[in-house]
Amino acid sequence: MTYAELHRLYHLPFFELIEQSRAVHQAHWPEREVQLCTLLSIKTGGCSEDCSYCAQSARYSSGVKAEKLMEKADILARAHAARDSGSTRFCMGAAWRGVRLGTDRFEKVIDIVKDVSQLGMEVCVTLGELGPLEAAALKEAGVTAYNHNLDTSPEHYPNIVTTHTFQDRLNTIRHAQDAGLSVCCGGILGLGETIDDRLHLLEILSGFNPQPESVPINSLMPMPGTPLAENGGVDVFDLVRMIAVARIAIPRAKVRLSAGRTRLSREAQALAMFAGANSIFYGDKLLTAANPAVAEDQRLLRDLGLLPQEPNPALAAPPACAERPCSPAMAEAP
Repeated sequence: MTYAELHRLYHLPFFELIEQSRAVHQAHWPEREVQLCTLLSIKTGGCSEDCSYCAQSARYSSGVKAEKLMEKADILARAHAARDSGSTRFCMGAAWRGVRLGTDRFEKVIDIVKDVSQLGMEVCVTLGELGPLEAAALKEAGVTAYNHNLDTSPEHYPNIVTTHTFQDRLNTIRHAQDAGLSVCCGGILGLGETIDDRLHLLEILSGFNPQPESVPINSLMPMPGTPLAENGGVDVFDLVRMIAVARIAIPRAKVRLSAGRTRLSREAQALAMFAGANSIFYGDKLLTAANPAVAEDQRLLRDLGLLPQEPNPALAAPPACAERPCSPAMAEAP
């Protein structure tokens, strides 16, 4: 969708916007299902990047200690526990700038993925920058989706990250898509961006060809020691508007209510799901931030009459749309 179209939608009267997003949601996701995802940090802290929101950066005194890559047995134990608690997608995140084929750490990740992929869940990883060879190797090992958020608009991005460019992120997404991986790609609200920045982010996401399979909408969890530690919270209605517009702009995507859920009431989460969110991170921790407890989430879904979505390990990446060209930003990527 164009910026003008997104701007018009975002500024509709609130209930009119929700009516439209709900209609789109019902047309594409009529089953009353929510995807339950568990996110595990398999390598925490010590990252060389300077993302202003991230407690895992080695550049900030955030209190997060650098750790080595977890042992495979420990990761598998957590994956089994996630599956047994109802998760259908297991996401593994590593605080690295990126990975390269042939390195010891990448080969260890490939070995871990092969075993996790045998558990009947969808497998997602987020490892930083990818080249085409790394993306192909992850696909062959059993990865279902690759997570690589854009964070914010291209215009605001240099205020948040300087150690890699917005185009670097687009290149990684292109490599993942070319390898046949589904892409999980969204952004973070509360980074000091404007509404226009948020809409420009959605403009780029909706212009991906193919569009993302999942779109996480994160709200900043200010971390002590980071440059954004004093940023205020995101208004609930602003968050719901973004979810509603994302649902309309990217109708076949799972729109994930991600970081920041601890700050939302049950009623606010219900409103977000009514507006179009149909995926949540599920478990006791989301990388370095707290996440609502499993029992609490299960009770919320029961009270709303929603069902956990069944896993689909064989999930195919969305097909490219021949009549819809890539966005200009994506066209620059090799």
